[in-house]
Amino acid sequence: MENEKLDVIAREAEEEISKAENSEQLNEIRNKYLSKKSFLMSLMSTLGSMVADQRKEFGAKINAVKQRITERLDEKMKEFQKKELELKLKKESIDISLPAREFNVGAKNPFHVVKDEIVDIFLGMGYEVADGPEVELDHYNFELLNLPKDHPARDMQDTFYITENLLLRTHTSPVQARTMEKKAGKPVKIICPGKTYRRDDDDATHSHQFAQIEGLLIDKDINIGHLKATLELFAKKMFGEKREIRLRPSYFPFTEPSVEVDITCASCGGKGCPVCKGTGYIEILGGGMVHPNVLKMNGYDPEVYSGFAFGIGIERVAMLRYGIDDIRKFYTDDIRFLHQFIKKA
Repeated sequence: MENEKLDVIAREAEEEISKAENSEQLNEIRNKYLSKKSFLMSLMSTLGSMVADQRKEFGAKINAVKQRITERLDEKMKEFQKKELELKLKKESIDISLPAREFNVGAKNPFHVVKDEIVDIFLGMGYEVADGPEVELDHYNFELLNLPKDHPARDMQDTFYITENLLLRTHTSPVQARTMEKKAGKPVKIICPGKTYRRDDDDATHSHQFAQIEGLLIDKDINIGHLKATLELFAKKMFGEKREIRLRPSYFPFTEPSVEVDITCASCGGKGCPVCKGTGYIEILGGGMVHPNVLKMNGYDPEVYSGFAFGIGIERVAMLRYGIDDIRKFYTDDIRFLHQFIKKA
């Protein structure tokens, strides 16, 4: 009797499945015949009152009917899903006559363009990139660079002090001191790109935060001719083969002799114009031979080793390279400014 009921359930389920018109109806049939509260599942509770042989036979029959209904439901569901997908694809066909969506191409900030180019130039000369902390000890930022406490030259760098001996670095030169300390008297050839901080006015040509790429080379028999040749090569690669440099005497506590480095004006080619104030040259960086005191304090014998150092302001180079008139434009991320530097195909 119970087996006959199972056969009836199987036939009725298959008939309803074959008449189903969509996946929603199919889900209703699934709940009707296979949910925990369905008549088919309720028959499972009768197994406990049967003898072992009957329980085995009837349990197997229930599972067979359940499997049969499940397979038919899955087959039918696949048919519906295929038809629904075909219908959806038909409705969502692309009209190639319509205009495409506008694709906006971004632009790299010219600050980063110039920084990466400068780094690449010096990597090509065999320099290594070194970095260090932006929150620095007075010992590395000043003292190891021939700027003891109360030295008047410290006034040249208005400083953000955190404690008496801790500050935001005013240049990337502390990286040079740390590298010399680490190298322990061995040759050094590094560049140090990074942010620096000084209490300065925020106007078209100044900012309390700016970036430098400083270079340091220490070895035997290094002279100022090596410095000039290095900076000439940099200037030509950065600004063009026709650009020339000149060195003017200057003063920096950590170099002796010290020089300011000028480059021929791009607007007039060195003839003199309003851009270069009639001089034919524009200042781009400073440098010099490493001071003997700096060498001594950092573990080098100045009778054996010599070297040169230089500092390049990244924003200044970018302003000269692209004719930018306000340093603050690098930091505002104004999309109108950045769009000027999209590379044309």
